[in-house]
Amino acid sequence: MSQTVYLSPDEIRQRFSRAMSAMYQAEVPQYATLLTLVDEVNRETLAADPALAARLAEQHELDRLDVERHGAIRVGSAAELAMLRRLFAVMGMHPVGYYDLSEAGVPVHSTAFRPIDDAALALNPFRIFTSLLRLELIENESLRRRAEAILASRDIFTPGVRELIERYEAQGALSEEQVERFVAEALETFRWHRDATVDLDTYTALQDEHRLIADVVCFRGPHINHLTPRTLDIDEVQRRMPAVGMNSKAVIEGPPRRDCPILLRQTSFRALEEPIRFAGERQGTHTARFGEIEQRGMALTARGRERYDRLLGEARRRGVGRDNEAHQQALAELFADFPDDEEVLRREGLAFFDYRLTEAGEAAGPVATRDLEALIARGLVKARPITYEDFLPVSAAGIFQSNLGGGQNEAYAGNANRDAFEAALGAPVTDELMLYAERETASRERVLAALAG
Repeated sequence: MSQTVYLSPDEIRQRFSRAMSAMYQAEVPQYATLLTLVDEVNRETLAADPALAARLAEQHELDRLDVERHGAIRVGSAAELAMLRRLFAVMGMHPVGYYDLSEAGVPVHSTAFRPIDDAALALNPFRIFTSLLRLELIENESLRRRAEAILASRDIFTPGVRELIERYEAQGALSEEQVERFVAEALETFRWHRDATVDLDTYTALQDEHRLIADVVCFRGPHINHLTPRTLDIDEVQRRMPAVGMNSKAVIEGPPRRDCPILLRQTSFRALEEPIRFAGERQGTHTARFGEIEQRGMALTARGRERYDRLLGEARRRGVGRDNEAHQQALAELFADFPDDEEVLRREGLAFFDYRLTEAGEAAGPVATRDLEALIARGLVKARPITYEDFLPVSAAGIFQSNLGGGQNEAYAGNANRDAFEAALGAPVTDELMLYAERETASRERVLAALAG
């Protein structure tokens, strides 16, 4: 009798992310063009910079570059968010970070479901940035109640995926056949549906309150609104987008171009205007889904983030640059205060690093000192930046606004409520800085233990 083979969460995530990419490519043909453009720029960047290629290969970053994607969805209720947490757990994805997008005038708060251990990230760092609509921020009570009633009447999950999530939770794994069904059933939650669940008047009323509210409330499910490949040169991708027919966002979000990239830079092409059939058979259009590209740098410590946030806040106050060239130039001038050298960033405690033995360190016998700086100076230990795996709330809001018709509602601003978000989620979110600090500490202790003999 053959023994049942169960698949790991990492393998399930790998299969789901591939299926999601294929589905989105069929729904949004320009996504295929985007992938081709990013691949072209990445290959040219690596060919022109052999040192970068060697460093990325050594750090196992090249292995994940081609498969790396993040997506984004928006849900309308606590019940939907809690079930998504259970769905993503099947794929080894955990809620990391709390993001208050109301600070930029967008009525949602969010987390990122992603893998958290090194091996899982190296295999496939698939992430879903997941936002929960803040209905309590809608001041119009009648409109708020109407939105609540619409959301309460829908179920964004198939009976099949609910059954398979429960099966996973009961037996701790899924078989090959169960995984095939799980991927197919789970995709239905993220699929685009051109039929709205409301009439045109309701859609218009919700859209007038905020375009994102209409996007969340008026459809059968939280259609995936973008999938994002990772580039090694986002400035070059931005420059080439118009030549391949993409209406690019005016400016690249995040920090300026640097010799030592930090955190996350993002840009996008404009959302599609897609035909919609409303209840009552009236026709219209909806604009929400778009293409996005990201370039990832190193993770910053709390001290580094405080400096980054202060400089970014100053940039926002000044309203730097409406076109990308002016924007980047103004940012670069402001960020001249932020060190652009790995050694300085490490010594000043501004970024997280992973410590490894060099070949000399592996060959060395026991070493008396536990002074890490002395070991690095002797060539026994090397430090490499830890890649930032998470998101930036202001950048996310900027992407949302540019693809939902711009604009923001200041009445939403400054309404962070992590406790309410975690209550809806049904679990605490993991602090991303803690994950980076734990990884850095563990790597430091490993090299020190290895050299102690």
